[in-house]
Amino acid sequence: MYREILKDLEQWKDKGRRKPLILTGVRQCGKTYIIEEFAKNYFENYVYLNFETKETFSAIFDYDFDVKRIITEIERECKVKIIPGKTLVFFDEIQECPRAITALKYFCENMKELHLICAGSLLGVAIKREMISFPVGKVNRLQLYPMSFKEFVIANGRNDLIETFEKWPTDRPIPDLYDVPMKKLLKEYYIVGGMPEAVKTWIETHDIKEVEEVQNEILNDYADDFSKHAPASEVPKIRWIWDSIPVQLAKENNKFVFSHVKEGKRSAELEDALQWLSDAGLIIKTELVEKPELPLSGFADKTYFKVYMSDIGLLRTKSRVSADTICEESALYIRYKGAFAENYVLNELKAIGKEPNFWRSGNSAEIDFIYEDNSEIIPVEVKSADNTQAKSYKLFCKRYEIKKGLKLSAKNIAESVCEKTVTYNIPLTLAWNIDYYINNSVN
Repeated sequence: MYREILKDLEQWKDKGRRKPLILTGVRQCGKTYIIEEFAKNYFENYVYLNFETKETFSAIFDYDFDVKRIITEIERECKVKIIPGKTLVFFDEIQECPRAITALKYFCENMKELHLICAGSLLGVAIKREMISFPVGKVNRLQLYPMSFKEFVIANGRNDLIETFEKWPTDRPIPDLYDVPMKKLLKEYYIVGGMPEAVKTWIETHDIKEVEEVQNEILNDYADDFSKHAPASEVPKIRWIWDSIPVQLAKENNKFVFSHVKEGKRSAELEDALQWLSDAGLIIKTELVEKPELPLSGFADKTYFKVYMSDIGLLRTKSRVSADTICEESALYIRYKGAFAENYVLNELKAIGKEPNFWRSGNSAEIDFIYEDNSEIIPVEVKSADNTQAKSYKLFCKRYEIKKGLKLSAKNIAESVCEKTVTYNIPLTLAWNIDYYINNSVN
């Protein structure tokens, strides 16, 4: 299945200042598959070492960090010739071999011509847990997320829709010919999500029960990771937080509240568990920025935040919202409809490289997401239906003299100007393409 990150991998391959690449991403988001596809398309041969499934690979790194010796022993163990420039070497689940992580420094310094990629689903967790010596400045990094909505549409054989909307003007309403299938696909995406195995199952079977079986297996695997990789004292807390996320998201004020995780528990007792989930890539935090100045990260309040899940399909399954409820948009869906739209937009923003936070003033004024773009602050208002009235958005734009902003909703595409702000009213189905509108404005 098509993944956008292949373009980034191709650029890394041809970089003049290329370093060993670390590819991170939540477990089962497709890291191994995409590296194998990359190897087939761009290299003469491919060497794969999985430190989780074969312990003897770790022994290769026990003696010293002489990269020529290491490559010779890998060749002997894998029975393959490694030719720099023609061979791709892939260290998978590298967090299981801390010395291999340290060795990346020496590969960078002494074997620059070798194309070396490493991946680890729980690398962020392992580095903190094992106090691993990380080769700062000696690696390139890429993040792989679950499949975006754009990738989901392409996987469903509708690349024609993506091509249609790549440069769709804001002054031309989208006709039903294109709008209806896109909205149908978005509902399916809310149900299936972007985990590659779930998407593949949906494409092959169009059987929701089979998709949910895959999703539940993934959720169970994540729960197993809690027990295997987290400190024993933190496992119950991690489970409490993990189970509380759908309910906390569905609240009207969806600020994450530690006391709602478990009665009587305080933030000091649960912070490490929450950080574990974040380091594992299972959750995404957005933090409050009361005074939106650049850089936004420097003005974020790390004690006041929201928590989202890394995949909309897993959120739907974990929330126990049925596929029929989403397809029919029944009254029972009201509680979660806004939460799903927000989580979806956040995932799309992350997939295109944004680092969103949110803004709130007092008890009522709030912007769902704000992010930096070319030294400007872009506000993003998310509505699950077609009502785009937003007092908070107007207040924010006026107070901070915002030049451009986004409203994502079920409404048709449009562009409006109010005082100094150009607002792009973009359908939720086009969240993947917001850069086109923000960066190609003539206003």
